Amino acid sequence: MNRRIFLRTGSVAGLSLSVFSLAACSSAPEQTPPAGSGAGAAGAASPAPEPVAADFGLLENTLAELQEKMQRGTLTARGITEQYLNRIKALDQAGPRLSAVLVVNPEALDLAHQLDQERKAGKIRGPLHGIPILLKDNIDTADRQPTTAGSLALAGHRAKQDAFIVQKLRAAGAVVLGKTNLSEWANFRSTRSTSGWSSVGGQTKNPYILDRTPSGSSAGSGAAASANLCAAAIGTETDGSIVSPASCSGLVGVKPTVGLWSRSGIIPISATQDTAGPMTRSVHDAALLLTALAGPDPQDAATRASAGNIPADYTEFLKADALKGKRLGVEKNHLTGNSEGVALLQAALAVLRAQGATIVEVEVEKLTDPLGQAEYDVLLYEFKDGVNQYLATAGAGVRNLSEVIAFNLRNKAKAMPFFQQEILEASDKLGDLTTPAYRKALQTSRDGARAALNGVLQQHRLDAVVAITNSPARCIDLINGDAGGGPGFSSPAAMAGYPHITVPMGQAHGLPVGLSFVGGAWQEGPLLALAYAYEQASRHRVAPEFKGPFVG
Repeated sequence: MNRRIFLRTGSVAGLSLSVFSLAACSSAPEQTPPAGSGAGAAGAASPAPEPVAADFGLLENTLAELQEKMQRGTLTARGITEQYLNRIKALDQAGPRLSAVLVVNPEALDLAHQLDQERKAGKIRGPLHGIPILLKDNIDTADRQPTTAGSLALAGHRAKQDAFIVQKLRAAGAVVLGKTNLSEWANFRSTRSTSGWSSVGGQTKNPYILDRTPSGSSAGSGAAASANLCAAAIGTETDGSIVSPASCSGLVGVKPTVGLWSRSGIIPISATQDTAGPMTRSVHDAALLLTALAGPDPQDAATRASAGNIPADYTEFLKADALKGKRLGVEKNHLTGNSEGVALLQAALAVLRAQGATIVEVEVEKLTDPLGQAEYDVLLYEFKDGVNQYLATAGAGVRNLSEVIAFNLRNKAKAMPFFQQEILEASDKLGDLTTPAYRKALQTSRDGARAALNGVLQQHRLDAVVAITNSPARCIDLINGDAGGGPGFSSPAAMAGYPHITVPMGQAHGLPVGLSFVGGAWQEGPLLALAYAYEQASRHRVAPEFKGPFVG
């Protein structure tokens, strides 16, 4: 089973193991990143970081707070953008050297200035006007920034046009601040890969404890948003790649229903599971981004189903008393064991009950875990099809998956110094999407997951299912990869194409852990309401302090 899918047998034991192994990280080799990448070395032997400046004026600012400062005239969009760029220099390129940001947009300050001029002229595009946002580097931008998916095979590739969600982001007045590092090919290259590592950007670190994984594949987006290198970030998910790094970096992460946000102009894995989504420091900020970027795209057939399912403003759902009278199912498999993840979940359930929710035990994983192999088969088929379609018209140096594989073999020392490309190779050997084996696997995974979630929600009359998003961040291990970590609750919603929101629910030994809220298709609004009410009652978001390796 591919480690990326976050499916494990013996999930409670996995949770316990992950927490109780916090006291020591296995050694990882020092890494020399590609020239010009700006990425630093990774591993438990990394030197103590330089002190982090405490005078950053925008620390933990929400989008609304930034907007208020611009409205009052105490700050401009250009000034805000400049502060974030300076913080990237201080923390990403120096100091702790998070290596979360692959490239900053050379036009960012000019774009911010133009938006300031619009504001002076009385034109304000909305709540994102002048707000600096970082994008995962598998999202196309038609500017001077490359789009690489973290792969040296795409180094220097510039997209011909913005991804649809980037067009909407710019139209909403946001400043595209730069591109974030990611697990190469969105963590779909090797069964032994290390989350947050790419051949373009090296290893991204977790901003809480620097030798811990930021988790994948939106590792850079998660680390950057948590470290206040931007106002907010956008990641992408196939299975776990928004919610897992959000959980490990103490963020709110939203994986929308597939089709709520367009996928055109995003380097794909899966046509049936892929989606982009917001990664923010608050539920309100996530709702603002979700509102601005939702909508149908003629180039993405999946977005047609969003018609009639998108409210005018997701922030209207955010009520502090939204948990009152709600019924929530908690994943039974996450309630037993001695791990601190279980203790955090029990404490979260107490908060939910205190806010008026009724909690019932359910068994979703029992129904969805057996679908894991079918899901992996679907991803293998769809990855080849999607990447070949993307590269055929991208104008990059490689034109299909076979050429990517050949490039990596020719440049093995730089492209594959720690792990190989067995997933790429396995995908490239498969047939097209008319293959009966693919159709059967899709029916098994997607239909099976939908039946499981729908059945549990309906049988118990639930508003959502809650669970531990994933274990505290494991050690970065470039020798052994991510194998051996605990489970996550990403797969049920991922396979079904349903929404999933994670919110911070506390820390274990200084490492954040998230609480998941999963519901039916197009239920982003009601889920945001539940997540917001929990967030307001618990207030577990804590800014990272960039600590050195954990000492038992």
